[in-house]
Amino acid sequence: MEKRWKILETDKAKAQALQKALSISLPLCHILVQRGIDTFQKAKDYFRPQLSQLHDPFLMKDMEKAVKRILFAINNNQKILVFGDYDVDGTTSVATMYRFLKKIYKEENLDFYIPHRYREGYGVSKRGIDFAKENDFDLIISLDCGIKSIELIQYARTIGLDFIVCDHHLPDDELPPATAILNPKQKDCNYPFKELCGCGVGFKLVMALSQTLGLHENEYLCYLDLVVTAIGADIVPITGENRVLAFYGLQRLNSSPCAGIKALIKLSKIENHFSINNVVFIIAPRVNAAGRMDDATKAVRMFIEDDCEKAMAFAEMLHSDNTDRKDADSSITEEALSMIANNAEMASRKTTVVFQSHWHKGVVGIVASRLIETYYRPTVVLTLGEKIVGGSARSVPGFNLYEAIHACREHLIGYGGHFAAAGMSMHPENVDAFSKKFEEVVSLSIDPYLLVPELIINAEITFKHINQIFYKIVEQMEPYGPENMRPVFITRNVTSTSWSRVVKEQHVRFVVKNENVTMTGIGFNMAEKFPLMQMNQPIDMVYTLDENEWNGEKNIQLKVIDIRLSACNTA
Repeated sequence: MEKRWKILETDKAKAQALQKALSISLPLCHILVQRGIDTFQKAKDYFRPQLSQLHDPFLMKDMEKAVKRILFAINNNQKILVFGDYDVDGTTSVATMYRFLKKIYKEENLDFYIPHRYREGYGVSKRGIDFAKENDFDLIISLDCGIKSIELIQYARTIGLDFIVCDHHLPDDELPPATAILNPKQKDCNYPFKELCGCGVGFKLVMALSQTLGLHENEYLCYLDLVVTAIGADIVPITGENRVLAFYGLQRLNSSPCAGIKALIKLSKIENHFSINNVVFIIAPRVNAAGRMDDATKAVRMFIEDDCEKAMAFAEMLHSDNTDRKDADSSITEEALSMIANNAEMASRKTTVVFQSHWHKGVVGIVASRLIETYYRPTVVLTLGEKIVGGSARSVPGFNLYEAIHACREHLIGYGGHFAAAGMSMHPENVDAFSKKFEEVVSLSIDPYLLVPELIINAEITFKHINQIFYKIVEQMEPYGPENMRPVFITRNVTSTSWSRVVKEQHVRFVVKNENVTMTGIGFNMAEKFPLMQMNQPIDMVYTLDENEWNGEKNIQLKVIDIRLSACNTA
């Protein structure tokens, strides 16, 4: 699939001033300025994160109320239920809060609750509230959910249950009638950093409780392995406080993780340093698979288990769920791609809507994302539940998917979501009408250029820029994530050598020259571009940098993303 190349603009004067202050390569200063790092002090904070940069938790609206209510429960022998969502952010949030409360309170007065994805749905559930009432709980602490559960929290209040809501999703104008609401996105909350994940908000409550009780900071910093797992999985910006939490969380995860994470790392068979990338692609899918394929309660049990053997047993269950998830994901994606390829009308649309009654509802969102990799356009994947069709939608960057779904509401029973992702339900007889309406709405409203993937490039360099010092600084920009992605470089007028070749029929091993410097690289799934290398003409190459280890020797290599003939460059 051809991509639009976009080289980011930089304030050149700021980049040059930063280079004088830091004495590092100018292209790297360009990238730092793009990320809002334009002074020596900002660069120091960025490259050398300190725990002292974490904000006072009591700056968050209602923090004092939340701490007082929890301590009142403890002092009055009340029962506390920790409630959280079934994804990584929710299960790590619950595990963090439960483990901390168990440290300061008697275990028989504590429990946790994870709603079942299919029986109860997302967020605070009536079944969960009824469970709390039937088991004599007095206080529910909801994590990673609750900010929109106005009616349910009102119901809890009428039956004598108090709620503390810890959430990071965008609040509506009306808030639930909770005892305390911790959410930095509230309009009147003065907390300096707005982009915490759900586990991050819960962590700040644990931090506030620790400080109030006069505990050592290690009594809350010990949960940073869980916090970084949530940060990586929930795709929140790796800036500000999240960068500090992720930086120290990775240290914790690599030195002394909880038994559950240690078990997942062991199952992954990765023996070197675990990165945020490993969190996203190895830990997160296994934890999410529990809720997608079965019940996410076992993910929490794994995270709170201290016994390594028992934690491994739970980790193996998650590993098995993930294998089932991958099988379902793979087979459904293959079937959906075949449906589109064999239907000329579907293939030529500006949207994808596919439906089969037997598809597993736990993976339709993943399949929608997979289909976008081949057919880059707003996508809906539907399956049949109990007499009702349900599904997930994913967008392409820049297009408001929620508004498009909203415009099709006449064919829907229910829907919800945001700019980039949504879910919906409908009667089976409405699938065709929905599909036609969705295509009509998107076709009329989407800018054509949004249907071509955009490749963001940070800086233009030559191969002469690339050395160990340059690469070391790129490495120190980790942990990577939204708003702090791995730097993407472009080098123009690159020539191939006779050593470049296709490997394993799909990939390209590059051996290329620029300004008399030879570099090696790998381009995954780029075999179709190899004929460009055989034309013996200069090419422009877009890539990231990483390190390749072979026979105990490490070398910098290019991880090639795209190539073009130099004369065809339209960046």
